Amino acid sequence: MAILQVRDLDDRLYVSLKKLAKMENRSLSQEVISILEKYLSNPMIFNNNPTKEFIGLSGAWDDDRTSYEIVNDIKKNRKNSKRFEAKNVIFD
Repeated sequence: MAILQVRDLDDRLYVSLKKLAKMENRSLSQEVISILEKYLSNPMIFNNNPTKEFIGLSGAWDDDRTSYEIVNDIKKNRKNSKRFEAKNVIFD
């Protein structure tokens, strides 16, 4: 069997690996091997880009108007508020 040595491992990562190994009743080496086997057996499940996933969940903006037209529409539809005109409130 081959031997793999890892140097300059971040302390937080080491502690996390150690905790995970303990939870799974494995040695640290066994846990690292398990993680590598899971990844190498199906690397596509680990290829999720969080940014792309978020954008996929939130949907895309679809509008044929120019940014100038959109901003003008927002400004036109604003309503005046008297919320900040009251006296003796937190904003005074």
